[in-house]
Amino acid sequence: MPAPSRATRIRQIRLVGLVVVLAVLVAAVIPIVVAVGPPTRDELLEQAGLKGRQYLRIGVKDDQPGIAQQFSNNVWKGFDIEIAYMIAGYLGIDRSRVRFLPIESEDRARRQAREGDGFVTVDLVIASYSITRQREEEEGAVFSAPYLATEQSVVTLKSVEGRDQVSSLEDLAGQRVCTLTTSTSSQRLREAGATPIGRNKISECIQLLYDGQVYAVTTDAAILAGFVTGDQPNDDGQRFTVGLRNAKPLRHWDIGSSAQEMWGVNTGSNLALRDLVDLALYASAKDEKNTAWEDAYDANLRWQQRYNLPQSVAEQQQPEPRKVEVRQWPWERIALPVPAHPGSSPNRVTRAGRVGWRGRGRRSSGC
Repeated sequence: MPAPSRATRIRQIRLVGLVVVLAVLVAAVIPIVVAVGPPTRDELLEQAGLKGRQYLRIGVKDDQPGIAQQFSNNVWKGFDIEIAYMIAGYLGIDRSRVRFLPIESEDRARRQAREGDGFVTVDLVIASYSITRQREEEEGAVFSAPYLATEQSVVTLKSVEGRDQVSSLEDLAGQRVCTLTTSTSSQRLREAGATPIGRNKISECIQLLYDGQVYAVTTDAAILAGFVTGDQPNDDGQRFTVGLRNAKPLRHWDIGSSAQEMWGVNTGSNLALRDLVDLALYASAKDEKNTAWEDAYDANLRWQQRYNLPQSVAEQQQPEPRKVEVRQWPWERIALPVPAHPGSSPNRVTRAGRVGWRGRGRRSSGC
């Protein structure tokens, strides 16, 4: 073959030189990008102190049927429980390594839950905890993006139906009404002319209602729905076990102008953990193959609606998540999908087929 011409040799030398220059630039730029870019998911796990963790402590309610309830043999069930499992799965922690601990409303900001005869600090609080500015600014709670939207409502004994209609808090004027001690509902009740009776657990309020010591109970509709549903069966014939004395049928009242309640996860000062929780919620909301949220809603809340009309139990769609920037290569996905809930039905309602809920968008009262 004839020797390449001088011009060809020059082009070859220039091409080799260009490749060398590009390689040098890439080698110089990559450390800069790594240094100034957002963290990777793996780095967030390390910053959150979760690398090598054997278990995850989560503070939850233990007396709210359909939301979070503890049964014998340390069995936990409810919507918040399934959301906790969903988040733990995203963090790489198996269900068997999740430790649920009962937490009172007044301890949710400090993340102090009961363990044996004492208290411990939990990693996460997933306990029907409404996001409010006061809790963020004054009490130090650090919330994830919301994972459920509901609203404040009222329950009375069903025996009052037909005699007294409750369409607003003002209809409770002059009555004793029980609510959670830490809820700002107490102030709204006072403004409406009612006498608020505070308790640390909503089941204690329901017991007062059964015993005739209060006229009504008010808190979030999703919480009250389980008590109204009572021993009614779901589609699989399963029933809640409320476990209170002298139980009576209840009526759920829609008070119309109630504030919207957006529930969030409190991660405390662990901002890396908050970002990971938001990544899990983002994956749940945006990945069409990820049905963990919908499965949790269907199994615990959707079927209760027929027993709680005309009050809506909760919005039937996951609230819009917060997008967290993470550093990744082009071949990496934004967020790892959470495994589908065991036993989920392939015929479940799709996102596009869900019926919307009339969220009013008002300031949360904070239950």
